[in-house]
Parts: sequence; C-alpha cells; structure tokens
Amino acid sequence: MRVITGFAVASAVTIISSAIVPAYAIDARVARACDVLVARAFPPRQAGNPASGSARGGAKDQRDYFNKCVANGGKMDDDTPAKSK
Repeated sequence: MRVITGFAVASAVTIISSAIVPAYAIDARVARACDVLVARAFPPRQAGNPASGSARGGAKDQRDYFNKCVANGGKMDDDTPAKSK
C-alpha cells in the first residue's frame, strides 16, 4: 500500500510541476536602466548612505516601480513615483 501511495504522490508532483509556467530572465540592459531610474526616483535620505532609507518611499514602492519599469521595457514616462503616506 505504501508503494502505491508513494507512486501516486510522485505522479501528482510531476503533473503539478509540469503545469508551472517558467520564469523568463529580463534583459540586462533593461535591468540596468530600471535600476538607474529607481535610484533617481527614490534617493537616499543621506547622500552616499544607502542604509539610511529612501526619502520618498519604502522597499515595496521601489520594487513596484522597478517591476513597472521592466514591464515598460526600461522606459518610464514619469520619473517621479507616487508619494507614499
């Protein structure tokens, strides 16, 4: 009985893992451009000290801005993000 259960679990895992959509890597040029845009849009509180935090938003805001930039192919119409509360 254990052999049949083990085979069923292994089969289910194989079927589920084949249904997962593979992630595609972004172009390095787009990643560099978006990294520069994020650095401009979210400057640090103290110049030269990245550990001081951002003057305009948190990590989630920066991540969302970066993802939006990547989705737009490295081009952002508005370089300033929405101000967080």
